[in-house]
Amino acid sequence: MNIDKKSVAGKELLVQEQTQLLVVGAGPAGLSAAIEGARQGLSVVLIDENPVPFKTMGDEVPLHYGQGMSGVARNRNSMIEAFVTSEPLIQAAFEAGVDVRLGTACWGLYANGPGVHWLPGTIAGLADEDRGWLIGVEHIIVAAGRRDMGLGFPGWETPGVMGATAAVTLATRFGALTPRRVVILGTSAEALSAVAALRSAGIEIAAIVEQATEPVGPAPLVTELRAAGCEFLTGHVVREALGRGSVEGVLIAAVDTAGRAIGEERRIDCEGVILAVGTTPVVDLLAALGCRIAFQPERGGYAPVVDAVQRTSVKNVFAVGDCAGIWPAKSLDRSLAAGEGLRAVATILGDLKNLESAAVSEPGEPPYDFSAYRLAWVRASVIEARGRFHVCQCEEVTAHEILEVRPPRYLGWQADRRNERSLSALLGEGPPNPDQVKRLTRAGMGPCQGRRCREQVAALLALQARVPLAAIPLAGYRAPVRPLPLAIASKLPESADQAREWDLWFGIPSQWQPPCETPEFYTVATSEATVVERDGND
Repeated sequence: MNIDKKSVAGKELLVQEQTQLLVVGAGPAGLSAAIEGARQGLSVVLIDENPVPFKTMGDEVPLHYGQGMSGVARNRNSMIEAFVTSEPLIQAAFEAGVDVRLGTACWGLYANGPGVHWLPGTIAGLADEDRGWLIGVEHIIVAAGRRDMGLGFPGWETPGVMGATAAVTLATRFGALTPRRVVILGTSAEALSAVAALRSAGIEIAAIVEQATEPVGPAPLVTELRAAGCEFLTGHVVREALGRGSVEGVLIAAVDTAGRAIGEERRIDCEGVILAVGTTPVVDLLAALGCRIAFQPERGGYAPVVDAVQRTSVKNVFAVGDCAGIWPAKSLDRSLAAGEGLRAVATILGDLKNLESAAVSEPGEPPYDFSAYRLAWVRASVIEARGRFHVCQCEEVTAHEILEVRPPRYLGWQADRRNERSLSALLGEGPPNPDQVKRLTRAGMGPCQGRRCREQVAALLALQARVPLAAIPLAGYRAPVRPLPLAIASKLPESADQAREWDLWFGIPSQWQPPCETPEFYTVATSEATVVERDGND
């Protein structure tokens, strides 16, 4: 094997600590796994990035907060206290001897595989507000949860337009949700559960808007909410969010089967718009590690491929809870997610008795056409929108620019007026891979790391090619999967061997030469520092 001796391959990796089991995520699945592991004698570290700092929420990480958090979210101590008191299992984890670390994110997982053969074992990169470090682990259980699909429409960048998971978290766990009267988009089991949770937290539901002709969620939930006075507006979409400093209302309109607006528009006064048209498993860490991810509509879209005991394609890595798949039964019964965590631990310990007794749930077929449903929302809301807006808010990329694969505006490109076609006219042209779109347009490369636009971009490409969502590849994930400030990244400890060749990899050797000795045209090929040393065995 040819190894570049100036690369980091084979160099000493400074790993600050070790644990037998690392659990990522303090939801019911992660907490149940951590508690059981500790009770069975494993050394367990449980991390959860929540409560995330106020600034991080402003960057829409890890959820789409839409600037809907109140000043309460600025009080770090209050947020930590609320997080702990809202989840009884956290106290049980402390009592079981779990090393619980809140406000700590996992930004990367690394294991030996086709591209890496020299690691001392499985490694996780962690960070809190002050530092970053590496931890060696024997087993990893990822319980990273869910997030919500973004859905654009004119005015959707207005503060108060936010994801359902973020809204429910702020309202029920932290008491920090600013909007008090909201419009909900979507009627899936997860959407209706969010409605019920928000109502319990004292939030007024102005209307539940659904582009389909009938609600797609469980009939008992629909009946219950209608009896409670919730208005369902089926066959409708939001045409525009009104307000400048924050949402003050929405304009809605009925749509035909092609998603085109028909009839008069109606104004509904509200303070927030909650996007609940689709929940998505958080697969960032797993995908970046190299676990097999496949489009599984019965599990909420792209989800890790797991076996009957929640093991991923990487043998010592397990996925549990919503990140392993989202379906109505699991969304409505948290014991099923907890059972997945218990199964993973029982597998690690070889405990057949507890493995067989853990709660089991299989997703089954989705109650509606998953792909068609999401594509219908994007067609009606984005393709048939009355005006242009940024699908990717971070990089300010419109749907037109995505479908035409135009370069970022800041490069100074000049639009060809002859190619100014409607979005409908652009449909039907074969799509490139989402990663090509990302690199050429920068859609998905902003601070939120595509959390608001990733699924919309995939839907636009599917509509363009007239194929189902399953035909659109998953855009790639790379570590760090959470924003890692340079102030922290620069302090990650490195051995002397790793740092010795920094000038080669991160600098320009000619910067150390006097101007009179620097060639007029410098290329890497002319630099002696780039010569790869080889021994006789290469």
